[in-house]
Amino acid sequence: MRSGVMAEFDSPDALARAYDHLRALGYERLSSFTPYPVRGVLRRLPESRVPWLMLGAGLLGAGLGYLLEWWCNGYDYPIDVGGRPLHSVPAFIPIAFESGVLAASLTGFFAMLGFSGLPRLHHPVFEVDGFERASVDRFWIAIDDQDPSFDDGVSDELARMGALRCERIGGRR
Repeated sequence: MRSGVMAEFDSPDALARAYDHLRALGYERLSSFTPYPVRGVLRRLPESRVPWLMLGAGLLGAGLGYLLEWWCNGYDYPIDVGGRPLHSVPAFIPIAFESGVLAASLTGFFAMLGFSGLPRLHHPVFEVDGFERASVDRFWIAIDDQDPSFDDGVSDELARMGALRCERIGGRR
């Protein structure tokens, strides 16, 4: 979100009601800034894709780790020591497991950074006076002006919903 409208609320219930009302009006590009997770808003958020990406990367990493061990020890450079099998599944499992854990954790880390837009040193919401209270006792909701339902009357609608104040951020003023 680079520009839009932000509204400040004094309670999590007021924020959740505003969030529900805005969703009912057709707004889709909403962001909330709260000092702690607000259950009324969290249950309406779409499910994260990060766990599914991590699962896929973990399975792929484990498979590639196992394939690499098989290639190196059983096919490319086989060494027969004491009549032991060249393709020993129990011996390959620990490395395959660790390869899967490594791939899943790296994918989770970079997916989380990518989906959250980090690293970001500046955001337009930081210019709003009093926004620092979002980490203490205030609840903010932001509507992106790229939302298909966005219009200039949304500030009046937010004021009717009980917003303490509304401010335009970024872009056009």
